[in-house]
Amino acid sequence: MRATIKHKESLYTVDFNAPIDISLPLKDGNNNPEAWYLKAPKIEPVSDKKWVGKVSEGADVNFNNIWFNPHAHGTHTECVGHITEQFHSINNSLKTYMFKAKVISIVPEQRNEDFVLSKKQIKTFFKPHQAEALIIRTLPNTSKKKTRQYSNTNWPYLTEKAAAYIRRCGVQHLLIDLPSVDKEKDGGELLAHHAFWNYPNDTRFNATITELIYVPNAVKDGDYILNLQIASFENDASPSKPVLYRIL
Repeated sequence: MRATIKHKESLYTVDFNAPIDISLPLKDGNNNPEAWYLKAPKIEPVSDKKWVGKVSEGADVNFNNIWFNPHAHGTHTECVGHITEQFHSINNSLKTYMFKAKVISIVPEQRNEDFVLSKKQIKTFFKPHQAEALIIRTLPNTSKKKTRQYSNTNWPYLTEKAAAYIRRCGVQHLLIDLPSVDKEKDGGELLAHHAFWNYPNDTRFNATITELIYVPNAVKDGDYILNLQIASFENDASPSKPVLYRIL
């Protein structure tokens, strides 16, 4: 179904029958991307001595418990409550769900022992006020990202200056295909998180960061409409389902 939608002061034509899902599904076991030194998520039927919540074992319904951590197991969206002493909920921070977005692809550059996404690199591909949402695909982009075990790998990360530049460009929603916008082990500084949310000086309570996405290679860099959906968790982060639509 093609439709013309009005967003802000602009009109965009999109095909709602051709969604591009850039989330990673949460599965039982190790066939997930995992980070932060946690064990794999579990999805298993409720069980007691008399009953197992599984139709194949005689139950009327399938009735599963799920154990996972949104930050460690798959695509998730977080608000500034991720780094604040005070409680802030992603469910209260994200109140609209359709955004003009831009996809960019970057090869991280090496700095000593690290690989980073620098302000200079971001500035090459993204200019102020081009979009409300910025989607960063790191290169090389292989399907191994769908199940990569990230703990103790020192993954690439955004520099503080890059995150501040993205904020100054007017980006409200930042999406990236890594477990964090920050360095895995940085002594708790979380410089990119602080810079993007402008915390604590003039905190952007409605801005979000989405991590562990996967943008297929068939998706070209450029402009899209983003539909960003979360589960209604009263928590700093929630599993999420970002979906892109090409602008026709």
